[in-house]
Amino acid sequence: MKSWFEYNWQVRDQWFDEYRLLATEELVKERTGGVGTILRTFFHIVDVELSWIRAIDGLEDWEPRFEDYPTLDSVKDLSDACRKQVTDILSKADADKVYTEVQVSWHPEPLIYGEVLRHVIAHEIHHIGQLSIWAKELGIQQVSANYIDRGLGRQMLQEKTRLRIF
Repeated sequence: MKSWFEYNWQVRDQWFDEYRLLATEELVKERTGGVGTILRTFFHIVDVELSWIRAIDGLEDWEPRFEDYPTLDSVKDLSDACRKQVTDILSKADADKVYTEVQVSWHPEPLIYGEVLRHVIAHEIHHIGQLSIWAKELGIQQVSANYIDRGLGRQMLQEKTRLRIF
C-alpha cells in the first residue's frame, strides 16, 4: 500500500506546484464541489489523512485549524509535516495489521485497519479529481493521473521481500 500513498503524495505535490501560480483570491474563492475552495480542499485532504492514520494507530486526533493555514505554502508545509508523521506511523505496521480491528472516535463500529488505509487513499484520489476539474476551468496545466512512469513499480520490486505494508 505504500506505493499508493506515494502516488497520492506525488500527485498532491504536483498540484501544489500548479496551483501555486494562482493568486490567493482564486485559491479562496467559493466553488462548486470539493469542500468549497481550492485552499480548503488541499487542507481537507491533509487533515483527513492524518486524522485517520493517527486514529487507527490509537493516537489522539490532532485537528489543525484551517484559519492557521491561510496560504497554499502554509498548507504545503502542513502536508509535508503530516506526511512525515504518517510515514513514521505506517512504517511500524506489518502485513498482519491490515486485518486487525481498530476503533476510531467518530465511527460507532470497529473498522478493519486495511479498510481504513484504502479509504484514506480513495479519499485523496476523489478530491484530486475535483482539483483537476477546477484546474481545467482555470486553464491550469493538468497533472497526470497515471500511476505508471512515477518510479513506483521499481520501488515495489525493491521492497517486495519485506512483509510490511508501508
